Amino acid sequence: MPSKTLWIPTADGQAEAFAAYPEDGGRHPGVLMYADAFGIRPALREMALELAGHGYYVLVPHFFYRHGPVPVVELPEYIAGEARSALIGELMPLIRAHTAELTLRDADAYLGFLTGLPEVSAGPVAVTGYCVGGLLAVRTAVAHPAQVAAVAAFHAPVGADGLESLSTLTAHVHFGHAETDLTADALGELNQALDAAGVDYTSEIYPGTVHGFTMSDTDAFNPAAARRHWDRLVSLLDRTLTTT
Repeated sequence: MPSKTLWIPTADGQAEAFAAYPEDGGRHPGVLMYADAFGIRPALREMALELAGHGYYVLVPHFFYRHGPVPVVELPEYIAGEARSALIGELMPLIRAHTAELTLRDADAYLGFLTGLPEVSAGPVAVTGYCVGGLLAVRTAVAHPAQVAAVAAFHAPVGADGLESLSTLTAHVHFGHAETDLTADALGELNQALDAAGVDYTSEIYPGTVHGFTMSDTDAFNPAAARRHWDRLVSLLDRTLTTT
C-alpha cells in the first residue's frame, strides 16, 4: 500500500500525519485513525496500511503536535514492563493537557483536511481510535454527526466524559474493551446508556485481554483479540461506508 507523511494545518500550528491508501489511484472513503498515547510509530503505520488494504484512505494525525514532532517521547522497539510504566508517566501530563476543547478544535481541522483530499471520496467518513485515541474518536463522532458515519474505539475510556455524553451519538458504533479495563457491571451500564440513546452499536469485552491488546509492539498484545478487532472494525466500515 502507498503511504506518505502529510502536514495538517490547525488553529495552533501544523500537525504531522501518516496517510495510507489503496494503490489503484482511485477515490476511497476516508478513515481518521487516532493512535494510542505512544503515537505514530512502525506498529501504527502497519495498522494504517492494513486498513488501507481493505479499500480505505487512512489518516493518522499526531495529536500531541503541540508538544513536539513524532515521536513526542523516545520509544523503544518493544514497549514492556517498567519501560512501559515510565513512558506512561511521561505521557500522562500530555494526555491531561489534551482537553475536550483541544480535541474538538483539532477534529475540525483533521476532518476538513481528510475530506478535502482528492483521493478521498465524497460522503461520510469513519473515525477509529485506540486507548486515549478511542476517547478522541468518540468526541469527534459526537461533535460531527453529519460527517461521521461510524466510530470504533478499542481499549479506550469511552465513558470518560460521562455516559450522558454518548446520548447524541448518531454514528454506528463498535466498542472493544479490555477485560482489565471494564467490569461486567460497568459494561452493562455503558450498554444501557447506548440502548437508551437509540445508538446502533456493538460493545463487548474481549476475553483474556489487558489494556493495549491491539498493539503489536507492546507486552499487552493479544493476537487473537487483534484479529477480532480487525474483523469488527472492517465489518463496521464495510456496512457504513461505500467503497469502490
